[in-house]
Formats: sequence, C-alpha cells, structure tokens
Amino acid sequence: MVSKTQKTSIMKRAYYYLFYKFYKLAESSPSRWLSDWKAGVCIIALELFLISSIANYFVFFVDKSLHLAELSNWGLIICVLAVVTPNYIAFLHTDTWKDYVMEFDRLPKKKNRIGGWIILGVVLFVIINFIFSFYLYYQT
Repeated sequence: MVSKTQKTSIMKRAYYYLFYKFYKLAESSPSRWLSDWKAGVCIIALELFLISSIANYFVFFVDKSLHLAELSNWGLIICVLAVVTPNYIAFLHTDTWKDYVMEFDRLPKKKNRIGGWIILGVVLFVIINFIFSFYLYYQT
C-alpha cells in the first residue's frame, strides 16, 4: 500500500515531469530563450483548461441558469492567480526545476519515451475535454 506522503511525492514528481517535457519541447524550438517560462505557461494553460471544463460541466449538469460569462472580473482574476501563483513558486521562484530536469535527463530513453507518450495522452485528454465541455455548455 502506498502511503499518503508517497502519493504526494508521486504527484509532485509527475507534475515536475510534465514541466520537464514542456521544457524539453521549448528547448528544441528555434528560440531557446525563456524555455522555463514557456513550460510554465503551458502548464498554466492546461490547468485553466481543466478549471474551465469543470465549470462548464457544472453549468451543464448542475445549474443551467448560471452563465459563466456573467462572472465578475474579480472571480476571473482570483482564479488565474490561484493557478499562476503555485506554478510560479513551484517552478520559477526557486530553481528546483533544474534539479528535476537533470534527474529526468538521466532516465533511460525507453522510460522517457513512455513518459512522453503518457504526457501526450494527458495533454490531449485535457484539450479534448476542454473542447467537449464547451460543446455541452452551449447545449444549455
């Protein structure tokens, strides 16, 4: 049985691995400038897609009278800050991400390739889920 601290550790490592994959993708682009920021922005976008999907599902399944476009700007600002702040602290404020990049670089190629496919699957799932949630949202 996996303990709670091990689960947290597994989740944290998975989060850093997601960052690592986006970082490596940014590093392979012609402009390698600010690759850590690009990776952070990709994670923030995925998280905002996920939050938006949950909100859309809430409107569709629970409260059809609620319209997300009517939410105040403060609600949007708080939501974005709730996503951006932890990401900034986890990845950019400290240089912990550099240690994880070096650690994940040492993984065997096969394991890294499998991890890449898993990350691709998760990213595609979040994006498709986001699109589908808007489809349902506009059905209300």
